[in-house]
Amino acid sequence: MRDTWRHFVAEFVGTFALVFIGGGTIITSPLVQSQATVLSVALAHGLILALLVSATMNISGGHLNPAVTTGFLVTRRIDPMMAVIHWIAQFLGAIIAAYMLKALFPVAVTSVTLLGGQRISSDTTLLQAVVLEAVATFFLVFVVFGTAVDPRGPKLGGMAIGLTVAADILAIGPLTGGSMNPARSFGPAVVTHVFEGQTAYWVGPIIGGIVAALLYDRLFLRDGPPTASAT
Repeated sequence: MRDTWRHFVAEFVGTFALVFIGGGTIITSPLVQSQATVLSVALAHGLILALLVSATMNISGGHLNPAVTTGFLVTRRIDPMMAVIHWIAQFLGAIIAAYMLKALFPVAVTSVTLLGGQRISSDTTLLQAVVLEAVATFFLVFVVFGTAVDPRGPKLGGMAIGLTVAADILAIGPLTGGSMNPARSFGPAVVTHVFEGQTAYWVGPIIGGIVAALLYDRLFLRDGPPTASAT
């Protein structure tokens, strides 16, 4: 029971921080469509994720993302009940963070920016958005397995994971917002009641995460020791 609560709180706090800092950066950006804003959003997400993954890695595994947890589940590196605990904590943390943003930031900017939620650009189709999110999440989960799961990988804490998220946002941010995380997108959507694009932010990351996890696990960790839990 104690481990369950430790995992829950770590995943809640980490995902809350990601949505609060990432969303807050989007809300306070003066020119939402400018390249400078894309860079600041990428850096904000990458930095906070690097810090919080490092802080929670030895507690819950530092997933902070339902797609990452799903990757661990399909490779049997977390048991199903603990995966459910992670998912609940992640989505709850994202929703509470979005409510905090709504309560603390001016209405004039939160309404325009949808509390920092992602949006699909008008010249990007839903299929393109799904594939873009899948590819970006593939890179993210592949790096998670290569640096945090593989015992032979470099011990970089969450730095490599945060840098991957920042790079992904720089690449696809102007097209899909660069979610790679169903909870990150769902939290603001629940509070704003704007669910447009959620299909891309769920289907793409889950597919990309599963493919990356299975590929790394089967091809590179086949002879390695199994990991029973997320930590």
